[in-house]
Amino acid sequence: MCGIAGLIHKGRRANVGAEMTSMLQALKHRGPDSTGYAVYGDPGGGEYVMRLKIAEAEDMELGRSIHDRLEERIEAVDAILASHGAEVKVKERVRPYALRYVLNHDGDTGDMAGHIEETEGVEILSLGNGLELIKDLGDAGSVAEAYGLGGFEGTHGIGHTRMATESDVDIKSAHPYWAFPYNDVSVVHNGQITNYWIMRREMERKGHRFMSDCDSELLAVYTAHHLANGVQLEESLRRSIDEIDGVFTYLVCTRDQLGMAKDTMAAKPLVLYESDDLIAMASEEVAIRAIIPEEIDTHDPYDEEVRVWQA
Repeated sequence: MCGIAGLIHKGRRANVGAEMTSMLQALKHRGPDSTGYAVYGDPGGGEYVMRLKIAEAEDMELGRSIHDRLEERIEAVDAILASHGAEVKVKERVRPYALRYVLNHDGDTGDMAGHIEETEGVEILSLGNGLELIKDLGDAGSVAEAYGLGGFEGTHGIGHTRMATESDVDIKSAHPYWAFPYNDVSVVHNGQITNYWIMRREMERKGHRFMSDCDSELLAVYTAHHLANGVQLEESLRRSIDEIDGVFTYLVCTRDQLGMAKDTMAAKPLVLYESDDLIAMASEEVAIRAIIPEEIDTHDPYDEEVRVWQA
């Protein structure tokens, strides 16, 4: 079933971490297995923020052997960053298996990211100038507390509550998804893509990497491919309706935009609220009312609808 949510503030910053937590917690009944956030702040000065995991949460039950391996993986990541000339400004071990880096880098970030992911057990969740992607097992409240999201200031974000149906209950299969070379793109999705393998092989032939077998990751790779080749977000969303088969509603963020698209059948729900300074949307209206308790007007986007908003 799963639940998706997103919001964007026009012309101002807000506590999007707390707002997204309230929205996703209201959708907990749609997906209790894992919760994910893609939130957009501004590290400033052209710095990059990199979020990565060095193991799955359940791996921590393996005892001392896994802890020794985690230390080796961190040392390997640090060595690769140094070899690519990256200057690490901040390094945080948020959880035993999750790290956050703030760094300066003047080289090819795609090449550096690919080199990092050659390290066994290491996966970059996001690498961008504004994006920070956090996902883990559990509901929104527990994930937000573990990762300190309650005070995250930014302009926009998307999130997902997952009920595992066709893949494992693990961090790798949780949403949102990110894909390079377009470093600030993130996607959440509710639905099923029936031509996933055909589209995936096409993207792989073009040199793109996939880190899971979840069909939703295709939407991130597909969008990143278009954006990296000069296609505007709105046009990419419109093309997806014709080129991607299945039933889907999905949300996409870039550093300064939030977009949504629904397929031709419009079978997957989405409720939309729009004011002069805030746009909020979710699988159910209860999530929007979690952050806007007063009386509001909402509507359901129609089939094949595409919308893009600017922060």
